[in-house]
Amino acid sequence: MTPIGRLFHSIGIFILKRRIGQLIALFFRTVASLFDKSHNFKSDARNIIMQTYFTGVEIFIPLFIVATLFGTVVIINVLMRLDALGFSNNIGSLMVVVIIRELSPILTAFLIAGRSGSSLTTYIGGMVIDSEVDALATMGINPIRYLVMPSVIGGTIATIIMNIIFSASAIGAGFIVIKGIIYLTSILHNLPIHVSLNLSNLQISWDYLSTEILKALTKWDFFLAIIKPLVFGIIITVNACYQALNIKRDIRQVPKATSRSVITSFLYIVFADVALSLFYFISYMNTLSTII
Repeated sequence: MTPIGRLFHSIGIFILKRRIGQLIALFFRTVASLFDKSHNFKSDARNIIMQTYFTGVEIFIPLFIVATLFGTVVIINVLMRLDALGFSNNIGSLMVVVIIRELSPILTAFLIAGRSGSSLTTYIGGMVIDSEVDALATMGINPIRYLVMPSVIGGTIATIIMNIIFSASAIGAGFIVIKGIIYLTSILHNLPIHVSLNLSNLQISWDYLSTEILKALTKWDFFLAIIKPLVFGIIITVNACYQALNIKRDIRQVPKATSRSVITSFLYIVFADVALSLFYFISYMNTLSTII
């Protein structure tokens, strides 16, 4: 082996001995399992659909509630602060930056990591403890294809869909809540005068708000609306499966692996979000410079 070959070999061994290298290796093994000759399309499709349903549909209600409350707070603060500072023309830009670009993808990922990622680690970890994963391998079934592949694909699809729903709910439902607050306060007569004056700053139409948001959207926003949750979904599911498959044969290790899965997923999501944000850093700073 040439010196360059030995160098790359040493680097590869060094990376594979680290957790991040093992996670990357598990992801590539998952991709490689798609080309396994012993595949069953109907079984794979059923498992992917079940994982998508488990990750997406069953988390819809808490995600919708969080998105609505979050969107309400953001819209109130944006309207009150920008109008007071004289930057009302930049409402759409700030809504896009705060909700669609940044907090919607990361909050969606946090919710899925805390709920679906932890459940996935517990489920597969229990199978490891009960030797069910070894039984699959004994029967000639690839555990990576049977367990990890549907989890990664289904979980990633659900993360993308839930991110779009979160953004739409934060803006649409948040706006409806604000209009409801304005209506309720209009029929109450015992409010302090300063509250009534502050609420008058929230008088804004849906046509104006939606038009400003659509005008502020760029091709990067549509691109990252897919790429960010795609990356986050892969991180959550691969990390959850990794923690489960490497669990020690002790039932007491399952909750520890579950907590590690959630915490490490949070950390990886934040690091990935920072890395992805660098792709539109210049555009991001230009948008902020027009707002501030």
